[in-house]
Amino acid sequence: MSVFQIPVIETERLILRPLSVDDAEDVFKWTGDPRVAEFMIYSTHESVEVSKEWLRSLDTLENEYSWGFVRKSDGMLIGSGSIRLRPDEGRWSFGYNIRRDCWNNGYTTEAAQRMIRFVRETHGADRFVSEHAVDNPASGRVMEKCGLHFTGDYGQCTSFDGKKTFKTKIYELNGGDNQ
Repeated sequence: MSVFQIPVIETERLILRPLSVDDAEDVFKWTGDPRVAEFMIYSTHESVEVSKEWLRSLDTLENEYSWGFVRKSDGMLIGSGSIRLRPDEGRWSFGYNIRRDCWNNGYTTEAAQRMIRFVRETHGADRFVSEHAVDNPASGRVMEKCGLHFTGDYGQCTSFDGKKTFKTKIYELNGGDNQ
């Protein structure tokens, strides 16, 4: 296990960069929005302090890259995402979240595709998995646009604090699959 150095990477419209505690007020704009947090593994952040605690925890994550998504056009931090190695499974899992007012603009797909490309180039990765709440099909469309396919399997996700549980759909991309 190791703590990865998080590089700055770019897409056509976004800069993916490490997050810091200084980003807490901007991060709270989506983590504090119940509509965004509804299908996330975290519960809605009740304050900027909760967002600060989460941001502090990022420095200790093992086998994981975590980025903030900054829109190039105006420099606004609009979301975040991470991709982590599951060494026991030999594959990478990823997730993302974005401000409600930025939904349906392709930013999440653009960022997720870049995260996948980064670990392919850096680690030679060719196996990926992700899952989304059954009641959040837009996230499934992001996964499909990233080349993942619904496996026919369902999972169950419980939030970190145990306050919510929801059924999930699992998507995978394995070796020879094309993105």
